[in-house]
Amino acid sequence: MTMEVSNRRRTEVIGALRRGTVPEAGLDLLAVGLDRYTPALDGELETVAGGGSVFKAIRGDYGAGKTFFTRHLSERALKQGFAAAEVQISETETPLHRLETVYRRITESLRTSSVQPSAFRQILDSWLFTLESDAIEADPSLGFADESSMTAAVDALLERRLAAVSSRTPVFAQALRGYRRAVVGGDAAAADGLAAWMGGQPQVAASAKRSAGIRGELDHFGAMGFLQGLLTVLRDAGHPGLVLVLDEVETLQRVRGDVRDKAFNALRQLIDEVDAGRFPGLYLLITGTPAFFEGPSGVPRLPPLAQRLATDFTTDPRFDNPRAVQIRLPGFDHSSLVSLGVKVRDLYAGGSPHESRVRTHVDDGYVAELAGAVAGRLGGRVGVAPRVFLKKLVADVLDRVDVYDDFDPRQHYALTVNTSELTMEERTAGAGGSLDDIVLDIGADD
Repeated sequence: MTMEVSNRRRTEVIGALRRGTVPEAGLDLLAVGLDRYTPALDGELETVAGGGSVFKAIRGDYGAGKTFFTRHLSERALKQGFAAAEVQISETETPLHRLETVYRRITESLRTSSVQPSAFRQILDSWLFTLESDAIEADPSLGFADESSMTAAVDALLERRLAAVSSRTPVFAQALRGYRRAVVGGDAAAADGLAAWMGGQPQVAASAKRSAGIRGELDHFGAMGFLQGLLTVLRDAGHPGLVLVLDEVETLQRVRGDVRDKAFNALRQLIDEVDAGRFPGLYLLITGTPAFFEGPSGVPRLPPLAQRLATDFTTDPRFDNPRAVQIRLPGFDHSSLVSLGVKVRDLYAGGSPHESRVRTHVDDGYVAELAGAVAGRLGGRVGVAPRVFLKKLVADVLDRVDVYDDFDPRQHYALTVNTSELTMEERTAGAGGSLDDIVLDIGADD
């Protein structure tokens, strides 16, 4: 059955799989086994949209689909009007204990359903328009008043809406006032500089900051207040909240001990701020491996953090609580890997002028054979196979069937996996044998 999907979405998803990456969008077309989480996640998004906040930890081995899960949730939230941001935690580029850097990455990756990263400046302008509209709605006479009266009314409304933020980080509201003055006055240089400063960018021109009466750079503690300000601006601009993903936090296990401890404390602080209701409109997710949540170099190093993340996983995984603070992804088994492959085949065929040929030569049986062969070359660990499997399926099989009318994968294709195309985790999984040049016959004639 042909999927009803636009050519653009199909091309973007297939292109990402061909490159061996997780698509940025269109993940609803590939979702397998996520239905069990949907009611709980939708309920949490509803809580956030109502002014609450949520923290969630996603746990899974490499290949379990953590990145897919978080992007699928983000995409679901974007369709409901949320904004979303994804930050890759890194010792050198984005250390977790430097929240000013984390905040900058948030604004750089910020997106909405209609604006790709960075949507920060567009959100600021939308907020300005909404603020002026609300002021006029409250006092229709402002529509005919002079600029000074409008400015005073908008500034008063701004102060009321940013009261909680101003009490902690008054310079954010001050910068917003300066930004509005610069926009209204046509001072593009000052507006650009102040937008960059509110986005956490370093080295903003001193003249731009002077125009708003501010100075200095954003620091670790100021970043918390700036995040509050961003959430307020998002809500006023018509977005019910922000889904923020802190990905690859397990890299903290490999950093120097004192840096790791600072990072864990910063994470604990963030969780406590969420629990205290100081970030209304925030859905915060982190991802990590079981070793991160349980190992000696992971979360247990900071007992207060371990207590906040504690979740009972001693029961049958079938009965895991999707509402818990930490949820585990079981990863792929052969059946779910085949189901995913069939979905990709169907998606591809739906956009091919040779749909019948694609479905005939790459039938469900062949998809199952290829899935088993790829997993076999990765030490039998099906859980680490999805990326390589989908890349092989699209680039080595489906593309060739689509391009060459006489190509039959059962006769003309033999699976080859080289170490150069594998990640470290995938190489480790297949360490039982050399992956330098592995050839597998999948139904090929001798």
